[in-house]
Amino acid sequence: MITVSERAAKQVTNLMETEGLDKEYFIRVSVVGGGCSGLSYKMDFDNESQENDQVFESHGYKVVCDMKSFLYLCGTELDFTDGLNGKGFQFNNPNASRSCGCGESFSV
Repeated sequence: MITVSERAAKQVTNLMETEGLDKEYFIRVSVVGGGCSGLSYKMDFDNESQENDQVFESHGYKVVCDMKSFLYLCGTELDFTDGLNGKGFQFNNPNASRSCGCGESFSV
């Protein structure tokens, strides 16, 4: 399962309203190769499902992930922070054995 924190859900609401996206859109998360730790997180808004997508519901939002990425993201919480270390979405991934200082990449 992939979840969205309450703080992240509020920020997603703000972003979707700003970009004029309707309720047909959902959060798509994935993992791509790259970054200083080997794998990087990716988050977008999408409105087209793909074959073998994994679909979850959290705080009123649909979170969609391709099967390959789900193997890395199972149990992850999408959060939002606006602390001293930076502002933005962060992935709290229990599968990551190491992550970079900025939190945008990881390894397993």
